[in-house]
Amino acid sequence: MGRYVIRRLLQMIPVFFGATLLIFLMVNVMGDPVAGLCGDRQCDPATAAQLKKEFGLDKPVWQQYLTYMGNVFTGDFGTAFNGQEVTELMANAFPVTIRLTIVAIVFEILIGISLGVLTGLKRGRPVDTGVLLLTLVVISVPTFVTGLLVQLLLGVKWKWIDPSVSSEAPFDELIVPGLVLASVSLAYVTRLTRTSIAENKRADYVRTAVAKGLPRRRVITRHLLRNSLIPVVTFIGTDIGALMGGAIVTERIFNIHGVGYQLYQGILRQNTQTVVGFVTVLVLVFLVANLLVDLLYAVLDPRIRYA
Repeated sequence: MGRYVIRRLLQMIPVFFGATLLIFLMVNVMGDPVAGLCGDRQCDPATAAQLKKEFGLDKPVWQQYLTYMGNVFTGDFGTAFNGQEVTELMANAFPVTIRLTIVAIVFEILIGISLGVLTGLKRGRPVDTGVLLLTLVVISVPTFVTGLLVQLLLGVKWKWIDPSVSSEAPFDELIVPGLVLASVSLAYVTRLTRTSIAENKRADYVRTAVAKGLPRRRVITRHLLRNSLIPVVTFIGTDIGALMGGAIVTERIFNIHGVGYQLYQGILRQNTQTVVGFVTVLVLVFLVANLLVDLLYAVLDPRIRYA
């Protein structure tokens, strides 16, 4: 196990540098960030040259990347064009998005896996057909449509929730936005769990456990569910980073000032330091989440061994 973890950590190093390099190159070719600083009016050449020199944009891209990565390892993610430190923006945005992601993941686990187990055990019955149709509808409807409908009905028409989340963004205000954010992933978790349960239900080890007279609940929880969760855990683990980085639409609808909001503002204003800084942290989140998922495999299935 120890050798496997060390090997995976070493593999993460080139992946991290490769991903950040691609992000840095893509962000730097998406437009002229100096033009965004001047608003609707075009910057005069002297002002543009001064701004480029101030933010290091007059250097070659490869040199900008090396300087940026050198600063990252010292905890300096640069300064936004409004003069605010990117680390300060992160300190305000990431706790909010982490709370939103936790709410979304809880919905995926509780509702998605529960419905998946129910439909997998009752495959072909009316409840299975109904849940499959419901999840298909959820997957087909874009998140911005779901979010706006929920906000309109629950927040504006029925007054059950506040249409916008407060700046503190406590857990109780993030329940509905978290459900909206998790809706599509929740549907995939349900369908994935259902398929895995239905396939493993016919496995030899399940029939053996039933033949030995084990209680139905123990057969499902200790044998069937445990082995069926491996693909589900893989999906949820990779979905953590996707939820944090893909919350732009949900955060915009409910006025949540998290990572998605800051990324949107950075892209809109062509603020390269903000976009690259936030995405760099999200790359680390993806890598760590994938490592934890791989380590969980051995917990769920004792037959898995790491060389």
